[in-house]
Amino acid sequence: MQDLLAFSGADLPAAPVRRAAKRVVDFAAALFLLVLLSPLLVVIAIAVRATSPGPAIFRQERIGRDFRPFTVWKFRTMSRSTATLRAGTALDAADPQITRLGHILRATSLDELPQLVNVLRGEMSLVGPRPLIEWEARACLARHALRFAVPPGITGLQQVEVRNSVDLDGRSDRDVEYVRRWSLWLDFAILLRTPARLFSSDGVYEEAASAANPVAAQNKEIA
Repeated sequence: MQDLLAFSGADLPAAPVRRAAKRVVDFAAALFLLVLLSPLLVVIAIAVRATSPGPAIFRQERIGRDFRPFTVWKFRTMSRSTATLRAGTALDAADPQITRLGHILRATSLDELPQLVNVLRGEMSLVGPRPLIEWEARACLARHALRFAVPPGITGLQQVEVRNSVDLDGRSDRDVEYVRRWSLWLDFAILLRTPARLFSSDGVYEEAASAANPVAAQNKEIA
């Protein structure tokens, strides 16, 4: 990982006070949401355990700000036997390894809720670029290194605009646009758009992108 950590385009194009304000907002909002949503989190965790064998939480290493690795938390949406072995492969809506409950969690993005813990720990933000696995992070270096100047987010510009309907370059274009335009007002606007996206299944799976690039599709992350 040392070659990744050598990247140093780390600071947001914004004043330190505004960066500190973003962290305060993230921490307070994540803590509030974890308390508010705790009954729902417990219900989902029980449902995951009850409907398929294995742990409720799926953990995977991702690359965050300054290319620093961290462990992301999500509700498990695949069968236990494949959740680890197939990390890094593309999925489509017909994939038999996705559980019935997993389809619902993915379609509504409820599988992302445990990432509120990542936000509390400072590894993620409520709003930011999507957290990538290592091979994707390396692939972004040539054109989209600026996306690693900020913490990754649970939601973000690409998540509300394109989701997985375009390839990695297309998604990363939105991430770089977010970094260049960043403000607390932009974060607020994205958060306002996020609930509507939660109830739309458009772009959840990379069907179009995978068909266009089957070689790359073999190495995609578990989204």
